[in-house]
Amino acid sequence: MIAISLCPAYDELSGFSIIRQLYLYEISKLMSAPAEEKILTAQSDSQKADRDLSRAQVVFFDGVCGMCNQFVDFVMKHDHDRVFLFAPLQGETAKQHLDKADTEDLKSIVLMIDGQSFRHSAAVVRVLWSLPFLWKVAGYTLWLIPGPLRDVGYRLIAKVRYRLFGKKQACRLPTPEERARFLL
Repeated sequence: MIAISLCPAYDELSGFSIIRQLYLYEISKLMSAPAEEKILTAQSDSQKADRDLSRAQVVFFDGVCGMCNQFVDFVMKHDHDRVFLFAPLQGETAKQHLDKADTEDLKSIVLMIDGQSFRHSAAVVRVLWSLPFLWKVAGYTLWLIPGPLRDVGYRLIAKVRYRLFGKKQACRLPTPEERARFLL
């Protein structure tokens, strides 16, 4: 893939060349990955219980948080390749695969990719990187902000999320169409 710029000097000054290079790198990785790694197929509930999560991308979220549920809805809407699986932090899958602090404090979404966990803003950014172009660019733009500063913003929002978006009595129940992507 060849990228052509009409004004390379402008691109370098504005940071577009960095974003373009990162985008082209991500596209080349996607094009070289085998098809079975790109798309997760729907499986029955009994198969989901036995699923090996070491190669999956799982978003663990606070199941009673209104904002977290909206984030899950957003990701599901834009995740056309069905890359992500979802599991509430209050569920059995989270208890089996995450630290006890993650499942008790409920202060961060946790993204697990190939067995490695990311929290706070790093998790959000990595989710955005896996979504279509506009959201990928938003993720790379957020990544330019230093991590500690991003995490301060994340923690401030996390403190008031129940007041702003509400708190449900029970974890979200997936629709029949969504069930294949949710882990208990």
